[in-house]
Amino acid sequence: MMLSNNVLTELKARRFLVVLAFILCASIASADSTTRARDLGIPFRGSPGPLNAITDVAHVEVGHTTLISGDGAVTRGKGPIRTGVTVIHPRGKESLQGVYSGWFTLNASGEMTGTTWLAERGLIDGPIAITNTHSVGIVRDSLVSWMVDQGWRADWHAPVVAETYDGALNDIDGQHVASEHVYAALTQASSGIVTEGAVGGGTGMICNGFKGGIGTASRVFQVKDRSYTLGALVQCNYNWDGDALRFGGRAVADQLPVGQHCHVDKTLPRSKAWYPYCSEDTDREERTRDGSIIVVLATDAPLLPHQLTRLAKRPSLALGRLGAVSSDGSGDIFVAFSTANSSATDEFEFTAAESYPNNELTHAFRAAIQATEEAIINAMTAAPTMIGIDGFRVQSLPHQKVRRLFETTVPGNHP
Repeated sequence: MMLSNNVLTELKARRFLVVLAFILCASIASADSTTRARDLGIPFRGSPGPLNAITDVAHVEVGHTTLISGDGAVTRGKGPIRTGVTVIHPRGKESLQGVYSGWFTLNASGEMTGTTWLAERGLIDGPIAITNTHSVGIVRDSLVSWMVDQGWRADWHAPVVAETYDGALNDIDGQHVASEHVYAALTQASSGIVTEGAVGGGTGMICNGFKGGIGTASRVFQVKDRSYTLGALVQCNYNWDGDALRFGGRAVADQLPVGQHCHVDKTLPRSKAWYPYCSEDTDREERTRDGSIIVVLATDAPLLPHQLTRLAKRPSLALGRLGAVSSDGSGDIFVAFSTANSSATDEFEFTAAESYPNNELTHAFRAAIQATEEAIINAMTAAPTMIGIDGFRVQSLPHQKVRRLFETTVPGNHP
């Protein structure tokens, strides 16, 4: 079959983006010594797992495809591109077993597909994915294709795909995430160290007044004579201006240069008119609505669906500890799953499930709050300064300034 020059050009361009994504992911992933929030002296409570990541929960795998190209004025469909997709395999990519799950929305200015079916039966089948607002459809359809290809046992699928808005830095209307990018993240996903910051779905995100993106953390907790692990992964894009930001239980918004986003090139029109050119003074009274945050909680504790629904509410408290109020325009949506009871999720057979004691749920709740809080700050710590469409710049969290704030912190003073 002969292909036209236009089709060939498009295919070459897509292959280039995939290769670029792999190069970016490989180069970032190789930096295993990337600074994390604890390295800045910020105090945290609780005991993290070996990796302090969602992949401390056995069998969980995470993959990213990162798309970064172009600069200057935005042209729909061409760029600049600052976006991607992140996927989570709850039991690893080779498994065809679902997981018990629950979800919660703190503020619903956002999207997470598949949640009505999740709530109805308390299960998630297949991978979970996070991307930008205008790419939810293609990512959802790609997960369906993946599940069909893998042989998931159902006549139809309703996968979970969540989003946050990256339109300040990315040509979001160009819908640059394609099916091959989703498949790349699905197939390259692995356990072990999770790359954080401006990667995958979090590439173009803004968080608490600085560059945001993907972050993760974990906690180990004991119940009677048993030890369990809980991990959190966040795509952090809320509180763009950093109002009321708190680290380690203390107010820092007035001690750090929060919300100093601006356009670097006066020859380009400002795509976000409420942010100034970098050379101009600005009145910060009138600013945009919030972005959003997606939180995924994983645990190996044998929580049942109603217990996971309760667990999925707890990231709300982590956001509050960091100063958020979950404003009108913020899509704050959380999902939790358990990798326990693997044989009990078969919907075609009679099964028996182990039940976690309700009176011990506080341990899991505390772990979820602690891991989510640290994951958010890890996302901010790992993300570098980025310039996107129309020369719009978002600064990275200033590591040295944060270190100086916590130089005299007494260990264990964080409530």
